Amino acid sequence: MKSYKKLFGMMSGIALSLALVGCGPQESSEEGSEVKDETKTQELLVWEDIEKSSGIKDAVAKFEEEHDVTVKVVEKAYAQQIEDLRLDGPAGTGPDVLTMPGDQIGTAVTEGLIKELDVSEDIQSIYTEVAMQSQKVDNKIYGLPKAVETTMLYYNKDLVSEEELPATLDEWYEFSKEVTDGEKFGFLALFDQIYYAQSVLSGYGGYIFGKDDSGAFDAADIGLNNEGAVEGAQYIQKFYQEGLFPAGIIGEQGINVLESLFTEGKAAAIISGPWNIDPFTKAGVNFGVAKLPALSNGENMSSFVGVKSYNVSSYSKNAELAEELVEFLANEENSKKRFEVTKEVPAVQALANDPVVAESEAAQAVAEQSQFSELTPNIPEMNEVWTPADAALQTIATGKAQPKAALDQAVETIKGQIEAKHGGK
Repeated sequence: MKSYKKLFGMMSGIALSLALVGCGPQESSEEGSEVKDETKTQELLVWEDIEKSSGIKDAVAKFEEEHDVTVKVVEKAYAQQIEDLRLDGPAGTGPDVLTMPGDQIGTAVTEGLIKELDVSEDIQSIYTEVAMQSQKVDNKIYGLPKAVETTMLYYNKDLVSEEELPATLDEWYEFSKEVTDGEKFGFLALFDQIYYAQSVLSGYGGYIFGKDDSGAFDAADIGLNNEGAVEGAQYIQKFYQEGLFPAGIIGEQGINVLESLFTEGKAAAIISGPWNIDPFTKAGVNFGVAKLPALSNGENMSSFVGVKSYNVSSYSKNAELAEELVEFLANEENSKKRFEVTKEVPAVQALANDPVVAESEAAQAVAEQSQFSELTPNIPEMNEVWTPADAALQTIATGKAQPKAALDQAVETIKGQIEAKHGGK
């Protein structure tokens, strides 16, 4: 998932405020284990996201010089890094520092894969509140945020001008009926996936997990088949029933088809995320970006706030130094430099009004959409949601089931899996 999603006056309300909690290196029971060879240069291994290592190149070089340490950076798909850590950590070949989506934090903590960090209140306060929250489990901090993202609307300026841009999903529906001919399409979205469909379901009152009195996610309270969720699913279904969405954007290859249609000028608008800014730019698409449209009930389409973070592996033999590196990479100066290179919106509050960030159309769109966004649940039970929810939405999209029945089945499956794998908690 892309996964997965906050100027930023708007952003600060939803954005993240992450903090590191420092833990020293793991102790050894062997006598004399604290005696170190001062002549040997320490080494750290960092797993960075694909095509993102250039964003921390200068920071890493500076850290190496200041700490007399060698830092090796290896790129890996960030959503898969926890899975790799499960094997490489115990084998002694895993990283000291990794990057991961905020919604995986709960699972990683439960499995003992990442360390609790010790970060001062001053450092925590530089990040937006939502970003911070994504890194907390039981009010303990397990990482620092490096970037935030939400989905947004991409539109082809050669097919629809900014002045004529539909402001509501109803208007996009009407626009699509006018221009769709089987070869070209109006508005497209991957509404057969809960990551995207939640934008509509949530706007009508649906939700994945409710929250308890403390604000923590309550896995026993699932709102994916309530009245609002069903209404939202019925709205989604008509885009498929009336042929406004091609059959090719349903299923595993849907994202490739959707992006190709937009790149080839065959779709006027799509919902996607900041990760496509660079690819669409390189493809020569004359595009603009904006927040997601409003719904027929007046509510704006919601979206998930995704948070990427730096975290310290529980298997690190240099955990104290690794934590220093995390704090260094995620500080204000290096977050700004990283944005300049990668264009991923930083989670540092002070950068919201920095000209480098504020003048970015994509960053502004993310900031504006963040007003209507919610944190992707970061509890382990979220792992049981994706597949059943997507399966239900695909049966709705293909007309094999009606929304109420499909969503009821999804919730029943989710509850069963939570009971089996998490003791019903």
